[in-house]
Amino acid sequence: MKILHISDTHGKHHQLKDLPEADVIVHTGDITEDGTEEEVKDFIEWFGDLPYKQKVFIAGNHDDCLYGANIEGLPDNVHYLCNDGITIDGIKFYGVPMFLQDDLDGNFPELFGRIPDDTDVLLTHQPPLGILDEQDGINYGDYTLYKRVMDVRPKYHLFGHLHHTEKTQEVFRRVRFSNAAGGKYGRYELLKI
Repeated sequence: MKILHISDTHGKHHQLKDLPEADVIVHTGDITEDGTEEEVKDFIEWFGDLPYKQKVFIAGNHDDCLYGANIEGLPDNVHYLCNDGITIDGIKFYGVPMFLQDDLDGNFPELFGRIPDDTDVLLTHQPPLGILDEQDGINYGDYTLYKRVMDVRPKYHLFGHLHHTEKTQEVFRRVRFSNAAGGKYGRYELLKI
């Protein structure tokens, strides 16, 4: 299975041209700039029209209008993951969004603790501590997330959030990590599982 990973498009998704072929496209959050419903609707329409067999997305810290939202009417091949998962062709995807309210309420340790042990592809918006999370000499990743990823050991951990990491992929303890947030409006990574 080929997975195309994009992230942090901040409402500029229409500027992505000539995306490579893949079986599944995954967006790991910050689909909007201002967190409005109009931006989300525009993204979902664009995402739904892409020529990929399956499409999966989660929310990032800019996508606050999705906090507690129940998105109805998505095409059958478009999946919004909010602390839940989906199996596609035998590969188990699980997504944890990044909402400011969950951060303020201290919910992330519990939410990360729910990541199933048999997850193949983990989608989060924020990175784990110490892996593709450095900006200006400071690591901004989450330690609780790092610990859970090391327990679960998914084949892939896909995320975004930090735009200024130099590397885009890293393998550590048999987990392949991908940060697709680079550049002004994200970048893409093509992965094979």
